[in-house]
Amino acid sequence: MKYDIAIIGAGIVGLATALKIKERSPALKLLVIDKEAGVATHQTGHNSGVIHSGLYYKPGSLKAANCIAGYRLLLEFCDRHEVPYEKCGKVVVATGKEEIPLLNGLFTRGMANGLEGLRMLDREELKEIEPHVNGLEGFFVPQTGIVDYGVVADKMHQALAGMEVAFALGQKVSAIKVKASAVHITAGDQQYEAGKMINCAGLYSDKIAAMSGDDPGVKIIPFRGEYYKLKPEKEYLVKNLIYPVPDPNFPFLGVHFTRMQKGGVEAGPNAVLAYSREGYKKTDVSFREFMETLGWPGFRKVAKKYWRTGLGEFYRSYSKAAFTKALQKLIPEIEANDLVAGGSGVRAQACDREGGLIDDFLIHQSARVINVLNAPSPAATSSLAIGDYVAVLAIK
Repeated sequence: MKYDIAIIGAGIVGLATALKIKERSPALKLLVIDKEAGVATHQTGHNSGVIHSGLYYKPGSLKAANCIAGYRLLLEFCDRHEVPYEKCGKVVVATGKEEIPLLNGLFTRGMANGLEGLRMLDREELKEIEPHVNGLEGFFVPQTGIVDYGVVADKMHQALAGMEVAFALGQKVSAIKVKASAVHITAGDQQYEAGKMINCAGLYSDKIAAMSGDDPGVKIIPFRGEYYKLKPEKEYLVKNLIYPVPDPNFPFLGVHFTRMQKGGVEAGPNAVLAYSREGYKKTDVSFREFMETLGWPGFRKVAKKYWRTGLGEFYRSYSKAAFTKALQKLIPEIEANDLVAGGSGVRAQACDREGGLIDDFLIHQSARVINVLNAPSPAATSSLAIGDYVAVLAIK
């Protein structure tokens, strides 16, 4: 079975890449391969559903450029395909004096990234937007929204089927041979040939890259994010989205409150090392994958640098009281019995050999292969922009 381009990974980035390739070159014959029986079953399907504004990312970075462009493309796609979403805005809150310089720096970064309508808030103005929030100062981000990314991915899948894109679902890639004239892929019990291959495999992107002969220089470290949900009778405590000031040295945003498009309010996530790449539960353990993580020199350097932070995240993972205490920094009225177990997701975070947690999207290209090696948040918001970026590389 021969194709012009084969895409490995049917998450939102792989689907968006296929869409953008077909928009640019409708005649190309595309194949999307995934080991799962459906689309969007991992990072996309476990996403918290925030439409990110582009606030946090270094000006000029791939994250900043693609998040802001992707934001517009995502809303256009949702409008065109009748996917419900809401631009509800969010507040970022400083709960201590030591956080105010970081808050001001984040506000300045948002302005540098071209966000309009950002508004600084004093304590009283914060209370007008989120009456139950605890904060000295904050600011309002009007662009932030909510959507169900599973629904978005399903619509992308339907659109691609209408464009005659082929899908090989339930077929795990086991071998890749890159030759001068084509890429040969073994998936399940099938053999495929493609002129080019695009790796959008998320949690296994480094593995697929290695199969293709690329030394990615990074390893995917899986971090599980665990959520609680507010009981329905306590949802009034959160009107929209409430975020803390993030630690600028750690690529996670801290526990926060998110009203969801499909209903309910999530509280979280933490960020704890998962014991397997698809370790959505504490009991999901792969000894081989866990030892690979521990054996990676970059991870050992990360652990040495952030052991206090990691220990706190680990403690909150196993202690509801500790998790509640973290949430009470933002909303003091929250009590442990207001929380019920929610979902979880696993973030595919690339880590280099020197202990750097890659803070930007990372894409490697060779003559016949494009490897998308780091596409964590805000990849869902950015997906159509990332897809267009990769499409341009693929059809040169």
